Amino acid sequence: MSSFEDADTEETVTCLQMTVYHPGQLQCGIFQSIRFLNREKLPSSEVVKFGRNSNICRYTFQDKQVSRVQFSLQLFKKFNSSVLSFEIKNMSKKTNLIVDSRELGYLNKMDLPYRCMVRFGEYQFLMEKEDGESLEFFETQFILSPRSLLEENNWPPHRPIPEYGIYSLCSSQSSFPTEMDENES
Repeated sequence: MSSFEDADTEETVTCLQMTVYHPGQLQCGIFQSIRFLNREKLPSSEVVKFGRNSNICRYTFQDKQVSRVQFSLQLFKKFNSSVLSFEIKNMSKKTNLIVDSRELGYLNKMDLPYRCMVRFGEYQFLMEKEDGESLEFFETQFILSPRSLLEENNWPPHRPIPEYGIYSLCSSQSSFPTEMDENES
């Protein structure tokens, strides 16, 4: 028997690709501690935290507007399924987290859709999951976007959340300003 025949079968690994954007990303060095484009392999039992405290968070943002722990991601497997999923939890007492159009308050959590927009303050994360077979590990990969993900992906308009407030998701679309040409009546 050759070593090729004895070798373990290589499993594919679930990967969460995160494309990130912040309007001040070039001037402020907000994402300087994040390694872009490289895939990072993590144990499936790890709860991945994002925030500004480097002692607690795996991924940190150099921004005092960000909570010490802003949000977390945890891998899980649904009953009767072989597919791994992520759950996202808002860990910030000050700022709500928006996942697509759902607003999560402090300690609220939800299953992360395969493709979704996650926002808080002026931060935008386009999260896309690639399924894999491994139950032992998963990977993360970051991509820096040069422009707003909301505009690039035709997401609904972003309405900033006040630091200590909540906005209502019930308002009508007509409350948004409409751009008009000077000659239009």
